[in-house]
Amino acid sequence: MTPLLDRVAIWAGTKPDAAAYTFVDYLADPGGPTVVCTWGEVHRRSIRLAQRLRRVVAPGDRVAVLAPSGLDYVLAMYASWYAGAIAVPLFAPGLPGHTERLAATYADCDPAGVVTVAAHAADVHDFVAGRAAVLVADADDEPDTGWRPGSVGRDDVAYLQYSSGSTRAPAGVEITHGNLTANVTQLCETLTGNRPHFTGVNWLPLFHDMGLLASVAVPMRAGTDAVLFDPAAFLMQPVRWLRLLSGRPDAYTAAPNFAYDYCLRRLEEGDLDGLDLSGVFLWLNGAEPVRAATLDRFTTQLAPAGLAPRAMCPAYGLAEATVYVAGHGIDHPPRKVAFDRDRLAAGRAVRATADSDRSVLVSCGPPAGQRVAVVDPESGSTLPDGRVGEIWVNGPNVTRRYWRRDDPGLFGDLGGYRWLRTGDLGTLVGGELYVTGRLKDLLIVAGRNHYPQDVEETVREAAPALGRTAAFAVLIDGEERAVVVAERSRSRLDVEWQPTEIVRAVRQAVWRRHDLALHDLVLAEPGAVPRTTSGKVSRTGCRARYLAGTWQRAASDA
Repeated sequence: MTPLLDRVAIWAGTKPDAAAYTFVDYLADPGGPTVVCTWGEVHRRSIRLAQRLRRVVAPGDRVAVLAPSGLDYVLAMYASWYAGAIAVPLFAPGLPGHTERLAATYADCDPAGVVTVAAHAADVHDFVAGRAAVLVADADDEPDTGWRPGSVGRDDVAYLQYSSGSTRAPAGVEITHGNLTANVTQLCETLTGNRPHFTGVNWLPLFHDMGLLASVAVPMRAGTDAVLFDPAAFLMQPVRWLRLLSGRPDAYTAAPNFAYDYCLRRLEEGDLDGLDLSGVFLWLNGAEPVRAATLDRFTTQLAPAGLAPRAMCPAYGLAEATVYVAGHGIDHPPRKVAFDRDRLAAGRAVRATADSDRSVLVSCGPPAGQRVAVVDPESGSTLPDGRVGEIWVNGPNVTRRYWRRDDPGLFGDLGGYRWLRTGDLGTLVGGELYVTGRLKDLLIVAGRNHYPQDVEETVREAAPALGRTAAFAVLIDGEERAVVVAERSRSRLDVEWQPTEIVRAVRQAVWRRHDLALHDLVLAEPGAVPRTTSGKVSRTGCRARYLAGTWQRAASDA
């Protein structure tokens, strides 16, 4: 299997003038001026930047990319690999709500080099403060010395993918060149049908795993092109996403479930006029739970623009498996199954009858070039089809470890082989994967992961008068929302109880540190938060009481 990086030279040699990456800069001009980078330019400019990097980094050193999404971001990733370094896709300082996360992640990866762009160079220099060499990607004044990169090894680490959720203890997933090549191959063979040409249109941040794979890596394998634009431009006018997809004969895109709902909410009368989405063969929906109602609304509202229901593709994946684990192939309408809610809660996926309460789950399809098992998380034994357990994954796309961190719970043993323990709950029915929940209480809100213990610590730091705290997610109008329950501390009754100020401080701290808006904050009396038999806070119990509406509030979050 040819490493992805080696393919770039092939495309540069066989079709140097063909478009590789196009960036539509709505932030510079609402009209959307475009900048095109051909395969020849990608190869040439990446080599020049790699030459500069080699003066300040050694093979195996980390190179942090502190820049906004754009062509220079793509070139920085390529150049890091050409230089034999480990790329760390991050973002420019100053991104709202991400300051502490960036500082913690930067310290964890400890880069020898940093790549940014001229517009952010001053801020990056201030942030780095002399700890690493800073290179400006768009200062393309390096002469060609004739140096050419060698081949990379499949076991060499290509990049560190940091979780979007944890700021206290950042975990960088080591993705090797072998992992990357394997996963992009799995994705392309399953989801594109190995079309000879297709165009990706994406706005996802390039420091997110799905954005990096869909926008950067897929074109590397296929020699096709991608059209990119900034996430902020999508948030301002999501119809731009649809307009860039319109009229393309073979196009694909990818986004989390919340983005499809957000796009629909922001559509205005006349936005669909003149749009032709019939050429979009793949709308990948992943990175968070896929909602049946979202699929129905999106296909119904965009049907007048030619959207084909069979092009909607629910998928499952996670950073520890590079990104992609399971998904239906092309031309396969989403499968939605109504299961008996009570029996599903008891661990058995049984189809609902006419008189039973039901939970409608969306199939994420069969595993793609890898193995998936559903395992009893307590005994470690494999469960049969139709039983709910922890999802385990085994394949060439699975990471070896976290960067500089031992996590004995990351892997389990099945038949003498090492399997990734995802922490997600699900079931296999007819060879297809249905995800039912999260074993480890991970919050996934608006496409981002948040570890509850991190949020809980932030709450307690923001309000010393609070004691036991639980953070969890609830489903509101088809979307996961974050809720915090916190009791007044018995040991800090001397601290003045000011509920209004506590609510303000907690909401502000959680937003600033985690970029997370709380749907609700319940302030309870001392001792009200339920605990397990071992004395730990029961998030499950807190969530159940919240859904039942039985919390007696010590103060109102108004």
